[in-house]
Amino acid sequence: MPTYDYRCEANGRIVEVNHRMSEKMENWGQLCAKAGLETGDTPSETPVTRMATGGNIIGASSGGGDLPPMPSCGSGGCGGGMCGLG
Repeated sequence: MPTYDYRCEANGRIVEVNHRMSEKMENWGQLCAKAGLETGDTPSETPVTRMATGGNIIGASSGGGDLPPMPSCGSGGCGGGMCGLG
């Protein structure tokens, strides 16, 4: 299942979740429910934006099992700092 990064402008957090390509998280409440996180002080209806990370597929059949993991950038949102937020 693809992995996607979503950003909440209200709290500045980036959250990584796995979901079908046909799904999309619209707000902080949906995103937190999918990721198993508490919403905290951020209202559930706060919009979130899917980042342009390409929807990485992670799993044994993805073909990348022999590659070392990429280090995350300063924001913690992407591997290799290519997101422009680090």
